[in-house]
Amino acid sequence: MPAHLTTVAGVTVDTRHWIGGRRVASDETFADVSPIDGAHLGDLARGTATEAEAAVAAAQEAFPGWAATPRAERARILHAVADGVEKRIEDLAIVETTDNGALLRSHRRGVMPRVAHNFRFFADWLLKLEHEDFETKGHTNHVSWDPAGPCVLITPWNAPLMLASWKIAPALAAGNTVILKPAEWTPLTASLLADIAHEAGLPAGVLNVVQGYGPEAGSALVSHPGVRRISFTGSVPTAKTIAAAAAAHLTPASFELGGKSPLLVFADADLDLAVDLAVEQYDNAGQVCLAATRLLVESSVAEEFTRRFTEKAGQLRQGDPREQATDLGPNIHPRQLEKIDGFVRRAVAAGARTVVGGHRKDGQYYAPTLLTDVAQDSEIVQEEVFGPVLTLQTFETEEEAVRLANDTRFGLAATLATGDPERAERVTGQLVAGTVWVNCFFVRDLQAPFGGSRESGIGREGGTWSFDFYCDLKNTVTAPKGWKDHG
Repeated sequence: MPAHLTTVAGVTVDTRHWIGGRRVASDETFADVSPIDGAHLGDLARGTATEAEAAVAAAQEAFPGWAATPRAERARILHAVADGVEKRIEDLAIVETTDNGALLRSHRRGVMPRVAHNFRFFADWLLKLEHEDFETKGHTNHVSWDPAGPCVLITPWNAPLMLASWKIAPALAAGNTVILKPAEWTPLTASLLADIAHEAGLPAGVLNVVQGYGPEAGSALVSHPGVRRISFTGSVPTAKTIAAAAAAHLTPASFELGGKSPLLVFADADLDLAVDLAVEQYDNAGQVCLAATRLLVESSVAEEFTRRFTEKAGQLRQGDPREQATDLGPNIHPRQLEKIDGFVRRAVAAGARTVVGGHRKDGQYYAPTLLTDVAQDSEIVQEEVFGPVLTLQTFETEEEAVRLANDTRFGLAATLATGDPERAERVTGQLVAGTVWVNCFFVRDLQAPFGGSRESGIGREGGTWSFDFYCDLKNTVTAPKGWKDHG
């Protein structure tokens, strides 16, 4: 097999970049390793400023033609991409599970079908995107969405392809060209998507994929004067670095960042439902930005809640994510595992009590953990762990619950369990969060705005909000008179 190809679970993946409609190698490579068992998955081309410059140049060259492509044709091609994704769901699912350790059954049933849905949704939304004309003193105002230009999209490792498609689909639908930089720990499905998009008829240079290890490629992309939009999902410190680079050229940026979301459980809640919601926060080994990692439980039901939670959490099966019976897979990387363990060890040393878990297991697995007796200003309550670690605090009043819920620098999401609709309305109105779920979790409609408040992000994406970001909105004002007779 040629050196630029690798085989992952029987699926052949090209390890080179995709730039300007062709595969591009690099002088250096970096190793990709599975978190499941440490298996070496391949050596990926390592992008530098050279590849970043080439990708932006390709995107710039392709932009005028793609921007001028009629909406219906852009939509048709995006539907063809969705068709290609659906034909390769099994390949994409097994490669991504092997690469990032998330459950194979979830990738098959939910994640990869959602990737296809993302492309279809934004293709269809494009065709109905319009703003009703309005008049000002007899003048007609017409609002249009003009393509902005080349877009740099930087995606995380916890849901690589789904989050990439969440950005790529609206950017392409809007008429922009794209340079995707996938996370260095999970680059493989981005390479497969490049093949799928090419087979679907996406013109050369419209989608480019630059793989990087370390900051060089990403830094070169976000600081490039030819880039007109940047969308990043990841950590707050990295977002600050990107924002500083983007500021030099006033490049608009959208950030979806970390979270330290609360789950508020009131005494009038369905306690079994509340426990189910709480245990669900261990999804993807706790590597979910939206996870409600702070359990805030009304004191009168805290003991019973904890008993039921402990019992249900004890039933979770942790192991190989390729097995149907597995509920929790590994954490992504030894560095991340060490970070998680450090949070827990410091919390216990500071007086936290371990109710569930609290320890590493063999390989890159961390036991689902619940800590109590934690102070509101403690690190474990205030900082994002990004692992299967929850804290439990109690409250006496609704006012105290809201105060505790809002008392972090984040504001990505919040979840509320209550049997009182009036209370739900009062409390949700006071919570600082981009998304609030009431008696449910992780229900996301692409029509709805998504993003974070405070240090959880800047901007909103989804539905028309995505096009507002990925386009330059133009208002054309036409006078009622003054037309010459062209007979």
